Amino acid sequence: MKKAKIYIPNKNPMQSGLGKNNKWILEFETEDPTNNPLMGWESSSDMYTELKLEFSSKELAITYAKKKKIDFEIIEPKKRKILKKSYADNFLK
Repeated sequence: MKKAKIYIPNKNPMQSGLGKNNKWILEFETEDPTNNPLMGWESSSDMYTELKLEFSSKELAITYAKKKKIDFEIIEPKKRKILKKSYADNFLK
């Protein structure tokens, strides 16, 4: 079967909040991409590249992949560093 990756997508850079950032995506990897010589676009005849499945947890995505016999790779999200700042620090130099 195809190779897939399971990951949490990055948040929208236009938003500062972290809401709706808890869904896991199962996405198939592209095989044999080709370049369009006229426009320079990358394309593929593989229709699995169009498919993105959303799951509410990592365990559900793994269970689905194992049930359908899909080879998968899990990409864990990086932990976010939180820097505590105080408004008073602007005036204490």
